[in-house]
Amino acid sequence: MRDYGEFKKREVTRMTLNEAQKKAVVASHRPLLIVAGAGTGKTRTLTERIIYLIETGVKPDQICALTFTNKAAKEMLERVSARVREMESSPLITTFHSFGARILRKEGGALGRQPNFVIFDDHDSFSLIKKILKSKKILDPNEKPSVVYEKISAIKNGMVKFDKGDLEKEEVKQIFEDYEKALRDHNAFDFDDLIDKVVWIFRNKPEVLTKYQRKFPYLLVDEYQDINHKQYELIKLLAGGGNLSVVGDDQQTIYSWRGSDIEIFLSFRKDWLGNQIIFLEENYRSTSNIIQAATGMVKNNEYQISKTGVEWEVKKLWTRNLPGEKVKIVEMAEEEEEADWIAGKIRSSQNLNSTAVLYRTNAQSRAIEQALLELEVPYLVFGGIKFYERLEVKDILAALRWVFNPADQISYERLEKNLGKSRLKEFSLKREEGIKLEPAELISFFIKTTGYLNILEKNHTNFSERQENIAELIGFADKFKDLGEFLEKVTLLQSTDSLKQNETGRMEDCVQLMTIHLAKGLEFDKVFVAGVNEGLLPHHRSLDSKSETEEERRLLYVAMTRARQELNLSFYDIPSRFLSEIPPEFTEFAGNGGALDAEERYIVLD
Repeated sequence: MRDYGEFKKREVTRMTLNEAQKKAVVASHRPLLIVAGAGTGKTRTLTERIIYLIETGVKPDQICALTFTNKAAKEMLERVSARVREMESSPLITTFHSFGARILRKEGGALGRQPNFVIFDDHDSFSLIKKILKSKKILDPNEKPSVVYEKISAIKNGMVKFDKGDLEKEEVKQIFEDYEKALRDHNAFDFDDLIDKVVWIFRNKPEVLTKYQRKFPYLLVDEYQDINHKQYELIKLLAGGGNLSVVGDDQQTIYSWRGSDIEIFLSFRKDWLGNQIIFLEENYRSTSNIIQAATGMVKNNEYQISKTGVEWEVKKLWTRNLPGEKVKIVEMAEEEEEADWIAGKIRSSQNLNSTAVLYRTNAQSRAIEQALLELEVPYLVFGGIKFYERLEVKDILAALRWVFNPADQISYERLEKNLGKSRLKEFSLKREEGIKLEPAELISFFIKTTGYLNILEKNHTNFSERQENIAELIGFADKFKDLGEFLEKVTLLQSTDSLKQNETGRMEDCVQLMTIHLAKGLEFDKVFVAGVNEGLLPHHRSLDSKSETEEERRLLYVAMTRARQELNLSFYDIPSRFLSEIPPEFTEFAGNGGALDAEERYIVLD
């Protein structure tokens, strides 16, 4: 018999939910989509629904909840365990890929694997593809391993198929088959297989699918807007009985480059018969000015009308929080000035741990890191590598150091390892020519002489990001006429690049630097969004596509809604078109370039 006191305590906790959250928690057992705006308590609502299912008689081990991060899964399980005492079993709350690995440990024999299979990470898979390409005679020798790797990953994630475009080439089919055979021979699955191969088993082994449908008749999914087509197929197969609850925010769909598709979200009404849709619109995170500025900007998107013809209601995000400070829009003359302004504002602020600098591309961290270092402000690059520690930056600096000082054997050995002896020899023969060049010219000379970009493209998967880092380095080097002066500046920056520790040896408060994509799901008291320029946000690669430009607008929306109390948007050069879409009554402009409403300063996509 259940303890009445515990039950009443849970009821009191549930009373703190707002009406929309309560409605979502106690919704009937049919397909449920919870459309949860930024800061509206979506994870708490989904967790409360799990608790409600258990309290109303569902056995915990009949519940499976899937999310995208181990952190989110752990937090949800801890909340459930703390609220539901003495459970005879536990619900399965895990990530998509952990769930897939669990299934494959038991069912992988159908694909020729033993239960002790290993999981190849991106590096392992890339190395295997390079090995296969090296052994092939029919393949175009200019075929880049990174391109083949991306094609195979796209196939497994349901983004493309063999019968489309250049994937009709027999060579690519053969490489794919060779790669799959090599994985079997290694008793391995790659990371994409953890979803793709489970879908294959469920499709081709109906008795296995039935077993897991009976085992997990209640399925819940977090961050539904982020799923790709293979993950959707997994959900569709597993939730055969229709006891599906998903939560997500269409306005935070920002991962199309890894396969997420807003159409999956918008097609919920069509795909799940008897569905119910509940909107969570009360924001508990941000001030009213921040919320109204962000929602006023993102409402310019038109994606709410799905290709299926279903028109979606647009969320009306609101808050009971005070208006707070207006959103600051700040114009600077150039990137360095913007970085100096951000660093100066951060140095004078309290509680660095609650401060974040967000940017569209990793390359943008260079100027911000430099400005923070010069002001001795400790920082962390969240989920990434500091600018001067990135491989391509270190390679180029090694080349410049060796040209400047031929006795530098450390730099020479790095170049010999990463370029190869023949390329390094060719560059060595032209050293005298290179020493006469200015730093930026020397970088370009090194890249052209050694074919360095080709090396990067052949050996690394994130080539475009590395190109952006090199362009950023060239831009910084262009400010110097003398090679020695440039190298000294970089060396001094690197020598001060360390985190301060207090007397106990623990790290002091640090401001956090990260891309906007990595910031999703996080929140900070104070947020600086750097480089809100045309060509950066929206990114220049998105400007020819309306759907991609709309995703860039959603990206800025995600950045803005990370802020709890203070939001700063800065730009230089041409301001982003998105800045003119923010209702001016919620903003405060500062800068030296004139009014933001000067139409000639904006580029509009027809």
